[in-house]
Amino acid sequence: MALRAAGVDCGTNSIRLLIADVDDGKLRDVHRETRIVRLGQGVDATGQFAPEAIERTRVALVEYADLMKAHRVQRVRMGATSAARDVSNRADFFAMTAEVLGAVLPDAVADVITGAEEAELSFRGAVGELDSARGPFVVVDLGGGSTEIVLGADEVVASYSADIGCVRLTERYLHSDPPTGAEVEAARQFVRERLDPALRAVPVEQARTWVGLAGTMTTLSALAHNMTTYDAATIHLSRVGGEDLMSVCQRLIGMTRSQRAALPPMHEGRADVIAGGAIVVQELARELRARAGIDELTVSEHDILDGIVLSIMP
Repeated sequence: MALRAAGVDCGTNSIRLLIADVDDGKLRDVHRETRIVRLGQGVDATGQFAPEAIERTRVALVEYADLMKAHRVQRVRMGATSAARDVSNRADFFAMTAEVLGAVLPDAVADVITGAEEAELSFRGAVGELDSARGPFVVVDLGGGSTEIVLGADEVVASYSADIGCVRLTERYLHSDPPTGAEVEAARQFVRERLDPALRAVPVEQARTWVGLAGTMTTLSALAHNMTTYDAATIHLSRVGGEDLMSVCQRLIGMTRSQRAALPPMHEGRADVIAGGAIVVQELARELRARAGIDELTVSEHDILDGIVLSIMP
């Protein structure tokens, strides 16, 4: 008999909800939603959550909780990722989540997901529908504060969580509009430095297929396929060739924020940070081409959020 469960993924840039019926390890979506709340606003500089960022997240979570109650979910798990790992005032954030989620199910709270668990959950959510003959897979979950790189086939072989993400890069380096050449180069150098230990820990040379997750990746696919509106069903498991991927990234990096915001498939709130994500993608694409001969990105709409829901099943 199917169980109805809800998963919430609270990252540096967005908070996402999945309500799904789970039967024999398979998910059937009931409701899936994303809100840009920028919880990680200023965290890289201050080491703590801004009060207004916690409030934006609370407002979104209250509405998610109402949806959970309306859909009569039986289990809930909320995972907080990169932004929540090291902040000095995380107790304030978790007290808020306990109050909101407790109204859905007693004792429901958020928990901090480690980089290793984030990688495992992302991989589990991403590869479930992929043909195993295309493995081993290198799964890249590019977030606001961190990027998880995971290698595996039927199970995870190696993973690494690197402190590079679209919000972190934007706040640290990309201050001009559009970014200057010097800012972009400084950001690239930072990405290369952080990727070096990741690519020593994860033998991507073994991979045959590159799978990209999260908002930067899905938006790049939408742009590469010239979508006039964001269509998740079409984006899911879509493929983008290497040349097209590099071209779209380069175009985004050179645009102003208002130009990016005007692109039809751009999610509100992503336009100001996607150039940072595009830099990470370009550097990863170069490395995967050189190390594994991979020159194509497969984009999945299923990711850590799906993994969070699966993790609370018996």
